[in-house]
Amino acid sequence: MDHTTQTSDPVSPLRRDDRRVIALVDDDRNILTTVSIALQAEGFETRVYSDGETALRALSENPPDLAVFDIKMPRMDGLELLARLRERSALPVIFLTSKDDERDEEAGFEMGADDYISKPFSLRLLLARIRAILRRSGIDDGSSETGETAGEQSQARDSFSRGRLTMDPARHQVTWEGKPVSLTVTEFLLLEALALRPGVIKSRNQLMDAAYPDDVFVDDRTVDSHIKRMRRKFRQVDSSFGAIETLYGAGYSFSDG
Repeated sequence: MDHTTQTSDPVSPLRRDDRRVIALVDDDRNILTTVSIALQAEGFETRVYSDGETALRALSENPPDLAVFDIKMPRMDGLELLARLRERSALPVIFLTSKDDERDEEAGFEMGADDYISKPFSLRLLLARIRAILRRSGIDDGSSETGETAGEQSQARDSFSRGRLTMDPARHQVTWEGKPVSLTVTEFLLLEALALRPGVIKSRNQLMDAAYPDDVFVDDRTVDSHIKRMRRKFRQVDSSFGAIETLYGAGYSFSDG
């Protein structure tokens, strides 16, 4: 198999302009080509790599603004790539996973992935996640669009508190009892939808609408997985955390009492 690096641009320490650079790592060349073209059409610069070993060298020597990579790859899979990367970098990372990779998703978040998107995925969803993570990371994506994604609408809100919870959408920051809780973009949007209406039961469909574009289908397990990870993160700062309640057969609610 040919594992040579494919790049839309020569990798150099100097950028030709102020476009944000997105690295794509996947052994599926069709995905690399399709996503690269879509991102370039939205004003991003892309660098693409077909295996983890090559990507690690390039990402370390000349970091992009954000990386998107598959978990299942030859020579070095996405989990090992992320682990090696986290030894030297806090580069924002989005995983591409299959629907059967729940354990890999968990491992990815444990190692510091910022978000994940299940294959097959919507390019619109990927673009929304990239823009939201760049903004959360303090990096303006340079977009001149007038339309707003769900994440962009979230960031237009003022900060607010609900009991021991404080959320600042403009900075994508969350604290519980004054202690920071690091959430992915998706987790943040789900929590915001719940916390803005304490005590109100939100169905899984309503939560999906809050976190995903309306033309993207995700199954119930996806929402449940995000909620489970979110609870775990809060319990790391407060072992008695129970503010996100499950109403079996109905959905979830937030209690600030």
